[in-house]
Amino acid sequence: MNTEIVYLSLGSNIGDRESNLAQATMALSINFEISGIKSSAYYESEPLYKKDQPDFLNSVVKFSTTLKPFDVLDVVQKVEKMLGRPEKREKNQPRIIDIDILFHGDAVLETEDLSIPHPMIALRKFILIPFAEIEPDFEIPHSNLTINDLINNCPDSSRVVKHHMDTQA
Repeated sequence: MNTEIVYLSLGSNIGDRESNLAQATMALSINFEISGIKSSAYYESEPLYKKDQPDFLNSVVKFSTTLKPFDVLDVVQKVEKMLGRPEKREKNQPRIIDIDILFHGDAVLETEDLSIPHPMIALRKFILIPFAEIEPDFEIPHSNLTINDLINNCPDSSRVVKHHMDTQA
């Protein structure tokens, strides 16, 4: 079985956002076919499309897996459901958890249910900045571009700042 490196984007803007991201990362890490999980710090970002909602907390997670892209999608959707994300929801609405597959090795997929690499990655600083933290020299498969190239050319001017955990009990 081939092992691939997968990158996911996690976001939350309802409830205890830190806990939602931590629980999603933990739930992924207990899957037997996922190993070496590594998460970026959490980043606060303003909503991009529908502005009248709470700010998001985002992270990027990297791991090794023998799972194929659609199997990773199944795992991701189970984690979202476990954390209380409704099956049917309107686009760009507030959410407890949102997990997107950014890259799966050098796979290129374009289906109704799954597009890899994620088609919006170059336009979203809330993905690029945490991604660059854990993998600054990552090269986009089938291109000569790095994550830093994408950041330098990203048209997104929204605010994305490192989130400082509240350490008071």
